[in-house]
Amino acid sequence: MIITLTLNPAIDRTITVDRLVFEDRAYVTSSKDTAGGRGINAACVIHAFGGKATAIVPAGGKSGALFEAFLESCGFELVVVPTRHEVRTNLIITDKFGLTAKLNEPGATLDKTELARIEKAIRAKLGSASWLMICGSLPPGVPSTFYAQLITLARKQGVKTLLDTDGEALEVGVEAKPAVATPNQQEAERLLNTALLTRTHFLEAAERIQKMGAESVSLSLGSRGAVGAFDHQVVEVVPPRVEAIAPIGSGDAMHAAFAWSMERKNDFRDSLRWGVAAGTASAQLPGMRFATLEQTKAVYKQVEVKQVE
Repeated sequence: MIITLTLNPAIDRTITVDRLVFEDRAYVTSSKDTAGGRGINAACVIHAFGGKATAIVPAGGKSGALFEAFLESCGFELVVVPTRHEVRTNLIITDKFGLTAKLNEPGATLDKTELARIEKAIRAKLGSASWLMICGSLPPGVPSTFYAQLITLARKQGVKTLLDTDGEALEVGVEAKPAVATPNQQEAERLLNTALLTRTHFLEAAERIQKMGAESVSLSLGSRGAVGAFDHQVVEVVPPRVEAIAPIGSGDAMHAAFAWSMERKNDFRDSLRWGVAAGTASAQLPGMRFATLEQTKAVYKQVEVKQVE
């Protein structure tokens, strides 16, 4: 089983407009609310691929009840840890050309009692899990060390961890030696405090992050694929050229497919290939939709893995 933790879940409000422009009017063509958050998205993909997922989320208030209602027929196990505050709302605005803007609320504060409940829920599931995916931003009030504590906890129980976050939580978390850290280009730039502009920069960045503590690194580069650093090796995973319609969420699909493949005992190279395939296939779909296993398989056959000498 793969556990996903979404510490800062959201209701994603996706608004589609005829064109995304500034200083001129645009017209809304559709609007849809769904349960969101990186871990929730990952659980959806894992379940769709035939894997077993358990999603752990804190939620409270009327928006929390709505969040749960959206996931009533999700197909995977949902463990909701009650909290005092409402679930945040994120706004995604996209047009028919694929141009997208995403506006995230910071989320509600979690206190020590609520964090203890979340950790207890994770402990209760670790015994039957092979992976713990730690996904998304930290809500206000949560110490930057919280994810690092969970990585240490999981390791003691023989569970591998995937760390998908940003900022100080990523820096401290990487030092706790997760099985894999999965920053995208912008997150890696903030972590390393440097611009990543060239192929050489990307390759060096993956190795630098691994040396900071992560057992392996998957550096996501959007339409350019990914760079992986593992077992004293570096690989480039290059997707086919496709027309990206809505790339928001494709990174979540990538990490979910990677974990799904690793859980099936595939090696790192092949798992990263599956991940890039899922992200690429999902980017071709409108809105916040994720590719099926069959759609991902079609792209997987076209993904190239290059060993870096």
